[in-house]
Amino acid sequence: MKKSLFLMVVVVALFALNACNNTNGQLVGAKNRPTFNEEDPYGMKFIPAGHFLMGIGEQDPAYTLAYNAKNISVRAFYMDETEITNNEYRQFVEWVRDSVTHVLLANNLEDDKVSHYILAPKGSENEGEPVEPKMINWKAKINWNSTNEEYRAVLNQVYSSPMGNERYYYYNMTDFNVKILNYEYWWTDLRNFRDEEDPTVMGAAFKDFDNIDPQTDDMGMFVNRPLAYSQGRRPFMRHETVNIYPDTLCWVHDFTYSFNEDLTKNYFWHPIYDNYPVVGVNWKQAKAFCHWRSHIRNSYLIGKEWAWENDFRLPNEAEWEWAARADQHSNPYPHGGPYITNKNGCFLANFKPRRGDYGADGGMVTIVVAHYHPNDFGLYDMSGNVSEWCEDAFNPSLYKLGHDLNMENRYYAKKSDPPILKRKVIRGGS
Repeated sequence: MKKSLFLMVVVVALFALNACNNTNGQLVGAKNRPTFNEEDPYGMKFIPAGHFLMGIGEQDPAYTLAYNAKNISVRAFYMDETEITNNEYRQFVEWVRDSVTHVLLANNLEDDKVSHYILAPKGSENEGEPVEPKMINWKAKINWNSTNEEYRAVLNQVYSSPMGNERYYYYNMTDFNVKILNYEYWWTDLRNFRDEEDPTVMGAAFKDFDNIDPQTDDMGMFVNRPLAYSQGRRPFMRHETVNIYPDTLCWVHDFTYSFNEDLTKNYFWHPIYDNYPVVGVNWKQAKAFCHWRSHIRNSYLIGKEWAWENDFRLPNEAEWEWAARADQHSNPYPHGGPYITNKNGCFLANFKPRRGDYGADGGMVTIVVAHYHPNDFGLYDMSGNVSEWCEDAFNPSLYKLGHDLNMENRYYAKKSDPPILKRKVIRGGS
């Protein structure tokens, strides 16, 4: 009887296994793949793949014959149709502000009725305790107007010091402590290994190319790779903590002997400037913004049980120029050329025209995005308005040394590097 029962169990199990893999012995691919959401990212334009001569125009007025040009092929990608606006970047600032506040409330209030961390579910071993790693409960509300003394004491850490010298301006001139608006994240740098002396250092050079692990001779991707490739992801992980508040003082620091205090006080926070391009954002802040944007998008997709999307990132220089040219070869301007005005004499971009008449083009300083006509790819302000960061580290020899497929010079400088290695490419004019 026991043997019969065992046989029946085995037969049932084998039948169930066959039912789960009912492929009739054919190669049909893996099943139960996640659903993907095929749509253009909001606010972005599709830039098709193409080929162009990078770094050359129609003119060489000095007859130097010294300019560089390179045939480049670029893969298709998406690009924001406008520069990032104040209001879009403000969403990032407020998200970081709220996340810091949630953590402060969770760590300092024992009797708060609302948990600011996600708790382990009922029936679990750690029921009622924060799950590990700790995650913010975004459904919890922050009571900014609370009259509870303990609650207010925690919130006071979010506000600036009584000195009133912080760079954060709000509609009612309430100062927040921008020093605590730090965005912390980890990312994977597949090009470089971690510096063993300082794990947080960016751009540690490849090491141990000759030190091949003898245990990886028959292990696929690990064959002929440096030793760190067989050690998992850890050697490639980078840790960043970036204060993400833009430098609102750039309006007075970058314009000597010039009155721009009203822009310092109002440009980033007053609603009239919501659709103006954000300024005073450095390269590391731009990288942090891209990581955050990827995080909130993919968190939403994973919550819907959909496949994640590629990360948002800065364009490399070749992608930027291809997008700006919009398949218009040798034209000096994104809108075509060779003229900077239309037939009615209206300027086609926001820059400093004529002999310094800042307002001749319709904008004394920056202007609202998408004010002028787009180029043939549907992108606005690819020349003028504000300069834009690229992914690349600046190298004057790149046109000679770079690859002709998706050329990019990615280098993350160490703190100890000289300033010449810390330069990044900017495009677009300002």
